[in-house]
Amino acid sequence: MESREELEKRVAELEKQVSTLKGRGLVRLRGIRKRAGWGIGDIPFYDIAVGPDLERGELRGHAKGIIAIGDFATGILAFGGLARGVIAFGGLAAGFVSFGGLSVGILGAIGGVAIAGLAAIGGAAIGGAAIGGGAVGYYACGGGVAGMHVVGPIHRDPEAAEFFRRYGLGGLCHFR
Repeated sequence: MESREELEKRVAELEKQVSTLKGRGLVRLRGIRKRAGWGIGDIPFYDIAVGPDLERGELRGHAKGIIAIGDFATGILAFGGLARGVIAFGGLAAGFVSFGGLSVGILGAIGGVAIAGLAAIGGAAIGGAAIGGGAVGYYACGGGVAGMHVVGPIHRDPEAAEFFRRYGLGGLCHFR
């Protein structure tokens, strides 16, 4: 069994090693938290909350501001793992216009899976006008398509072809 002096010496050595790692940025016990001092009402102009904040008991950052950047972000312009906003960018993004792995937008969505009321572009796309590997919409263009007016490898509806051409998307919907 080690003596008290030996244990104290080992603890001091370990503390020195940990402080060296912290100085190099290799040990990160705290996330990033930055917030603008001004904004509109209680909403800051920007809020950045990334990573854990153990003092607050948060494992993920929750950012809320006009411009929000965080693990979870809510704002007019939102960037995050889960982003909600007028314009949202994220792994899971929801807003009027959204960009993400799974993207849900009222007006438009672009992503791996894109779902929108008006226009969707993605690997799988669902919307009023949809372009994707698999596309479902009133106007749809892609490899596997379903809708009222479609452009695909099997069927080319002249109305759909004209619709996509009119909006500069004819190059994306060129079959045959």
